[in-house]
Amino acid sequence: MDATRIKQILSSSADIEVTYNGASVWIDMLNEDGKTATVHLRGPLEERSTVEITELQEI
Repeated sequence: MDATRIKQILSSSADIEVTYNGASVWIDMLNEDGKTATVHLRGPLEERSTVEITELQEI
């Protein structure tokens, strides 16, 4: 995925499914470097991770 698409997803009111290593995640923000994003797993756990945006996949 690229930074432009992540910005579109973040500004969208739609529920757009995104996965990281096969797990469904929410994108919290695109980081300032434009190459990483902060995400957390969908569900009760709120643990956040910083991941390379190229590893995110839109379903």
